[in-house]
Amino acid sequence: MVDLLLSRIDRRYILIMLFMPILSKYKILVQMSSRLTKKTLRWLIVISSIPLFGILTAFGISANSHLLEDMQMEEIIRDLSIPDIFIETQPHQTFWRQESIRRGDTIAAILSRLGVRKQDTVDFLHAARDSRAMRQLRPGKIIYAQTAASGELLMLRYFFGNEELFLMEKVDQAFKMSERTIKLDSQIHMKSGVVKSSLFGATDSAGIPINVARQVTEIFASDIDFYRDIREGDRFTVVYETLQDLNGEHAGNGRVLAVEFVNNGRAHHAVYFKSSNGDGGYYTPDGQSLRKAFLRSPLTFSRISSGFTNSRYHPVLKEWRAHKGIDYAAPTGTPVKATANGVVSFAGTQKGYGKIIIIKHNGKYETAYGHLSRFAKGLGKKSRVSQGDVIGYVGATGMATAPHLHYELRIDGVQRDPSKIILPPAPPITKRDLNNFHNETKSLVARLNIMRNIHFAALN
Repeated sequence: MVDLLLSRIDRRYILIMLFMPILSKYKILVQMSSRLTKKTLRWLIVISSIPLFGILTAFGISANSHLLEDMQMEEIIRDLSIPDIFIETQPHQTFWRQESIRRGDTIAAILSRLGVRKQDTVDFLHAARDSRAMRQLRPGKIIYAQTAASGELLMLRYFFGNEELFLMEKVDQAFKMSERTIKLDSQIHMKSGVVKSSLFGATDSAGIPINVARQVTEIFASDIDFYRDIREGDRFTVVYETLQDLNGEHAGNGRVLAVEFVNNGRAHHAVYFKSSNGDGGYYTPDGQSLRKAFLRSPLTFSRISSGFTNSRYHPVLKEWRAHKGIDYAAPTGTPVKATANGVVSFAGTQKGYGKIIIIKHNGKYETAYGHLSRFAKGLGKKSRVSQGDVIGYVGATGMATAPHLHYELRIDGVQRDPSKIILPPAPPITKRDLNNFHNETKSLVARLNIMRNIHFAALN
């Protein structure tokens, strides 16, 4: 009977959409010929009830063309209860789940997203109160948890630091914690993508982990402003490490080894190399350092709300005056990074700047970061900071009408426009390391070329 039915229905006139909401019902919408009988409709519903997990399904077999004449369409909606077999879970079943650590996350919030029951959350927090790992919840890293259907937490794993494992296991209804260094194996992965709307949207579509995408933005932070400079059609190819434990299970993502980013038609390349003195960094394939003395921006992603100018209408003072810095609009709490190595010469409150940090750099350079909501923990006067370190968080303190960062570059005490100053680069590969550099990075450059060519061929 099913074969007879399908032989009489044209695929252009059958569309079955199957939804499975969280509640106990779902609906099937069937567009059909008025010739179909109620008995036939029941057969259609039985056939379409097989996939019950939110899959959008369409099917049909071409019919003879003379059956398509004078078809009348009507909608028939039926409410069906989900069979118990699909909503009941066996109590002894266990599940492995994972959650990415988000900015500002707490372990309690992560356990909640993992579906851990409240009592186990309380017991976990008590058992992990002295944990180093729980004080190092780094955005982008993954936490893995094994839970029962009831929400009971059985095991939790978190790889933190340098090949260090945090492990919490339930033994005899009590949590036992351990933190230890383990040997991780690395594998090399290669991915390519094209920007269509946003960089992170493109890296996500290409299957590139979020922390790898962030590394790319940091590698080119001195050359590309990833808020203003990104264009539709920009292309990228990334070679990076993934880490596995001795059981072959994923333990996280490692370092970006090589990357090509084509921005507005200009290709930027980077390869990783550790020099003979133990310092690692990113260089162009010919050995020039990608690390400039100053980053292009103290924020990874933001927009400039006010540029450097000698005449701007001040929104608070209601008068025209010079604006000797750049304002970056961003939500309160956005991390602010030091744009260069240096020493904090001031961290406190100053008149219209509100909470401000001033950093003294080598020679005649100085940077200032105003309107902060708070400073980074432990940071104060005479603190030494490295380029890219988080020193504070965006706020609206002082004379500010909305959350933003006021950033200044000062040379010999005078504010200068950061976008127009040519700043010195970091030194290139030393002569004694140059041969090793070319030998070690040759294969990385080859991988970039291969992956780029494969991706280009797939697009054409």
